[in-house]
Amino acid sequence: MEEVASYVPGDPADLDCRLGPVVSGARRERVRDSIRRGVAEGARLAAGGPEAPDGREKGHYIRPTVFADVTAGMSIAREEIFGPVLSFMRYEDEGDAPRLANDSDYGMAGAVRAAEEAEAITFARSMQCGQVTVNGGAYNPLAPFGGYKQSCIGRELGTHGLKEFLQTKSLQL
Repeated sequence: MEEVASYVPGDPADLDCRLGPVVSGARRERVRDSIRRGVAEGARLAAGGPEAPDGREKGHYIRPTVFADVTAGMSIAREEIFGPVLSFMRYEDEGDAPRLANDSDYGMAGAVRAAEEAEAITFARSMQCGQVTVNGGAYNPLAPFGGYKQSCIGRELGTHGLKEFLQTKSLQL
């Protein structure tokens, strides 16, 4: 949990800041409600919580929050929270992990870590989401971004994003 503690919410204009506020007060309250619901549903709060971060009572700041002992039926495992909330779920074996990862109506982004990069890539390819970070890989602003399922329609960025603004015409002679 030391790593989580290093993410101190602050001014995003500060170059040393790693975590800024969420977009609005309404979003802050929805994220806090998600955290409260996670606790009420029986997830173990390992770090963070719904309270305002120390020294950040004003503004749209959220404590970085980590849940453990999350199960597939919990709302924090099934919904897009759009805040600094991380949930850990146990899986039985390599066959169970993709099922858990894909058991959602959403699929914006995911992350995979494995000792063997090839194993991580194989798993990442099985995930039903638009972007997967493999072993902490760097963000690529030229790569297309967009989700699967109910997460979004279309793509942003890269050539895929540009194609969203084009119209294709087929001429039949």
